[in-house]
Amino acid sequence: MGTKNYITPDGHRRVSAELRSLLRVERPKVVEIVSWAAGNGDRSENGDYLYGKRRLREIDRRVRFLTKRLEIAEIVDPALQKNRKQVFFGARVTYANSRDEERTVRIVGIDEADGERGEIAWISPIAKALLRAMVGDIVEVRTPGGSDRLEVISIQYPDEAGKFSA
Repeated sequence: MGTKNYITPDGHRRVSAELRSLLRVERPKVVEIVSWAAGNGDRSENGDYLYGKRRLREIDRRVRFLTKRLEIAEIVDPALQKNRKQVFFGARVTYANSRDEERTVRIVGIDEADGERGEIAWISPIAKALLRAMVGDIVEVRTPGGSDRLEVISIQYPDEAGKFSA
């Protein structure tokens, strides 16, 4: 807490869609199952009832979390970035580490980071090291596994349609 909740427009849409789905689809289904199970008598050994109640608590907890995150969200559209020669929030960055392994990451908000999609949170050690760097710069990143040097190979920003140019 206390950290700004920067988020891309796409990330904001995805988080909002998850919240809507929980409230309009998933929660009503679980409430219906719990109501049906409660009408079946002994609740202490009723698996549908017990699981449903637990799932409702999980859904409600996630709804509260997403609601709070969206309330403090600050949408930053990387397509509007004027200085496209430096790494800022929303940039797609290709870098090479000291072992000449290339990797491409996109710097996004905490709530939208997804390592499998190559999206890293702006507060991660790699993102912090890359921020404000330019093509050709060598930055040092400190991770739990030790220190490494990264060379920035390319920087891209999306256009107004959200597409990255090749």
